[in-house]
Amino acid sequence: MQATTQLTSFINKYFIKEIVVFSIFLAAYAPTLVWMWDRWFAADSYYSHGILIPFVSGFLTWQMRSELKTIKRTESSWGLGLIILGLAMYLVSTILRIYFSSGVSMLVVFYGIVLHFWGAAIFKKLLFPLFFLTFMVPIPMAAITTISFRLKLFAAEFSTDLLNELRVPAIREGSIIKMRTAYVVVDDVCSGLRSLISLAALGSIFAFWMKAALWKKVLLFLSTIPIAVITNVFRVLFLALVSEIYGSQYIAGFLHDLSGFMVFVLAFILLHAMGKILE
Repeated sequence: MQATTQLTSFINKYFIKEIVVFSIFLAAYAPTLVWMWDRWFAADSYYSHGILIPFVSGFLTWQMRSELKTIKRTESSWGLGLIILGLAMYLVSTILRIYFSSGVSMLVVFYGIVLHFWGAAIFKKLLFPLFFLTFMVPIPMAAITTISFRLKLFAAEFSTDLLNELRVPAIREGSIIKMRTAYVVVDDVCSGLRSLISLAALGSIFAFWMKAALWKKVLLFLSTIPIAVITNVFRVLFLALVSEIYGSQYIAGFLHDLSGFMVFVLAFILLHAMGKILE
């Protein structure tokens, strides 16, 4: 009973303002959170990892608990500036009904809350866990459509060139690869954008944990782009070869999904190897 009383007193003394502010924050951004939830769990979602991001960010923060205890807690007026900026963005986003910028404004306000109540030193220490939260905000569907379109055309063209190099005659018509006895359609699911987004989030953690100079961390993070794109090309090439040799019926369903999983595993291995090389 005494321990409970002490805990309540501690919370009232140090965290009551933060609890109230954070509760208002969640209530204000409820529509944005609902939109994010829908995008995370939509069919063929590009952000199915989104629900995990806050937990990973929390875990990264928890790992720093010993260091955070040694930093003196202060309040920073700069945080209020971020909060005001974020709320202004939120107001405009609400009027224009743009959920993406609303999600960005939510992060800006959250950053401002952390900076205001805990100070610049703690904010600086938590910079990466806070930055990592950006991976939970889905980019606009218009941007996804544009990027996905360019990626699938690239994958189709590169795979066609590789097929011809392997003496498998093939031509490309848009995102369709036509061979002598079969054809493969490189649709949005096979564009590689989904694995690129997930690998970028994973690569940022690898870079954060890597014990190396900042430029090497940045290089490792940027390497996720060519790794994701090239491994997806090999997935398309593999499916095209199976289709040509055994028939198009074999590349649907299980093999299609399995190849996607194996390509992500390969990308993970290449990213890990890149990190070791840079270290």
